Amino acid sequence: MPDIIGVILWPLKWLVELVLVAWHWVFTAIGLPPGDGITWVLAIVGLVIVVRSALIPLFVRQIKSQRKMMEIAPELRKIQEKYKGKRDQLSREAMSRETMALYKKHGTTPVSSCLPLLVQMPVFFALFSVLNDVTRHAQEGIGGVGLLSAELTQEFYNAKLFGVASLHETLIDAWNSQNLTAIIILVVLVVLMILSQFFTQLQIISKNLSPEAKTGQAYQMQKIMLWVLPFAFVFSGVFFPLGVVIYWFVSNLWTMGQQFLVIREMPTPGSEAAKQREERLARKGKAIDANGKVVSMEKYQAEQQRLLDEAEKQKSQAPKRQQPMNKQRAKKQAQKKGPNATPGTAGATDA
Repeated sequence: MPDIIGVILWPLKWLVELVLVAWHWVFTAIGLPPGDGITWVLAIVGLVIVVRSALIPLFVRQIKSQRKMMEIAPELRKIQEKYKGKRDQLSREAMSRETMALYKKHGTTPVSSCLPLLVQMPVFFALFSVLNDVTRHAQEGIGGVGLLSAELTQEFYNAKLFGVASLHETLIDAWNSQNLTAIIILVVLVVLMILSQFFTQLQIISKNLSPEAKTGQAYQMQKIMLWVLPFAFVFSGVFFPLGVVIYWFVSNLWTMGQQFLVIREMPTPGSEAAKQREERLARKGKAIDANGKVVSMEKYQAEQQRLLDEAEKQKSQAPKRQQPMNKQRAKKQAQKKGPNATPGTAGATDA
């Protein structure tokens, strides 16, 4: 039976090997030892840079989608309450239509907020497959599927971080061989992975949510994920090779830094981060106009005055509501205006 997963991952494994070998060549060219573990670790860091840079547009889309999902949470809850307890087919279809219409109106879906992770996972599994095959390929004297030749594969296999921890070694391998230094390195990396994931999620729910968003079910899910998701990395620390753990940790650091910049410069309106940004801009004599652009304080104040004048003008031009009056009062007002006035109005009513 053919290896279906291997066939699917083959193109990605080829690209992973291409990037790894290219970065390895760069670091070797500047003088690092080709067979040293730090050279291959830096090549893995270079792989993270290439992959995550390519995912920046999807990351921005993810942030916007998460923001919109939080903002529409109250409306989504109203739809759910509207059909609460209704289990017939027509009600379920109507609820589904209204939910999809709400997503379409705001240009978001629950899946779009997971796109960067979904796109990155095949790359992650391809890297895992490449590193997992290193031992077997090195023992058989063959190379990978692409530019990772037999010679480079053997070099990768022999490379050790700090001279003690092989990049293809898992925590189980280190435990079985009683490699205390490798165990410490892997445990420390897993702890750092958990902390980086925790603070990344904490940035979102503590600073980048509006008060309205904090009342929805999506916010409660975010709070649960804040504590649950980081500990999924305990599993990775046990079964994944050191090279994959390094890749995942560096990728987490990238996400945390990227998240910090996005929240700082593109905060959700009404959130704590948005208020902090407005305060920073105010100290620089700037503000955010009605179109969301940063302008000078003079332009902002002029815009606010113009909007106020337009609102006052519309208010003054709006037709005033005529106070209803009874026939006797209408007759008295008509007598004051003159003998030609009509002793009644369209809005008159009986006493």
